Amino acid sequence: MKQHKNHASRQSGVMLIEALIAILIFSVGVLGIIGLQGSAVKVSTDAKYRSEAALLANELIGRMWASDRTQATLQAAYASATNGAGYQQWAWIGAVAAAPGTQTAPAAGTVLRTLPGAMANPPTVVVAPSPAAAAGGTIVPSSQVTVTIRWQVPGEASVHSYTIMAQIGG
Repeated sequence: MKQHKNHASRQSGVMLIEALIAILIFSVGVLGIIGLQGSAVKVSTDAKYRSEAALLANELIGRMWASDRTQATLQAAYASATNGAGYQQWAWIGAVAAAPGTQTAPAAGTVLRTLPGAMANPPTVVVAPSPAAAAGGTIVPSSQVTVTIRWQVPGEASVHSYTIMAQIGG
């Protein structure tokens, strides 16, 4: 006599295995989405700091254009090597009226307050004769200004920078 095996007994537990595989696939997908979210936040933060650095650098260039544009004045007021009043106002003091060197913390809206890690990596401003002016190619002398802003995102070892060059004067 032949015995017929019950088909239900051969498939017992298959539904459980299918459910476990579905949960595994779903979990991998959720972990992937969480990883993408983390990457998106990091990239968004980097873009925010870079746009703030560009805004601050362009603000300084605008201040230079609005001031006396002779090279000697630009050098004395804005070069980071001379630590002039214009540089202090832009990098440190902001709208707060204080004597240079008397601050205890950067003012709001300044480079050192806006970007993280800028205190350890202060911005540099170099004012030099423009190459055309140095070669005697222009009638009115002009200056080549290089502004470099650095910042370090908390938790990262690398220092980011934004550099802009402008020709002012003439």
